[in-house]
Amino acid sequence: MSARTDDLVREIEAVLFAAGKPLSAREIAAALGADDPHPVQRAVKSLEATYQDRPSALEVRRVGDRYALQLKERYVPTVHAVTPMEMAPRTLKALTLIAYHQPILQSMLVRMIGEVAYEEVQHLRGLGLVRTEPKGSTLELSTTKRFAEYFGIPSGRTEEIRRLLEQKLGVPPAPGPGGTPAPGGPAEPTTPASPGEDVGADPSTPSPVPTPPSAST
Repeated sequence: MSARTDDLVREIEAVLFAAGKPLSAREIAAALGADDPHPVQRAVKSLEATYQDRPSALEVRRVGDRYALQLKERYVPTVHAVTPMEMAPRTLKALTLIAYHQPILQSMLVRMIGEVAYEEVQHLRGLGLVRTEPKGSTLELSTTKRFAEYFGIPSGRTEEIRRLLEQKLGVPPAPGPGGTPAPGGPAEPTTPASPGEDVGADPSTPSPVPTPPSAST
């Protein structure tokens, strides 16, 4: 690679690290003051290859049409003790949908709550509440043991989590194989929005997950 390409790769690495969320090639280019995203796309591939060849706890992963610099899945539990547990209403909404419909494809979650799903999945994954597994061109999402422990759910089994959400939120049970749920499914709860935050939620709707017994959200 040329010196300029090397510089671009390092600049992209810095941008992804500082962003802490997936960014598109166009967003990365804008952050670097460039108009053309194509050199960024090529440089991201070089950065991705560099991390694949390097013994590192980090990786560059494509998330939809975005790129993220993130921990490798096996190192996520290592940082639980120092990871702040901060969840905005839209994060809780994403977590509830994942918990109720798991295993759910990230592409389906995007259809439910929009492009913000990419960012929320990364945040929940960093908190150790959601695990991701590659599934074709997307990811399959499910909750972790830490999710059950944090919210005081006695069992991590999917049917038990779904039953608790139905009981706590009054969510109607998911239809059987012959049923046809409305768009978004039966468990697309909303959460109260913070002042000035538009998450498409009814302010009178209760929080979508039980409040953890020893932590505030």
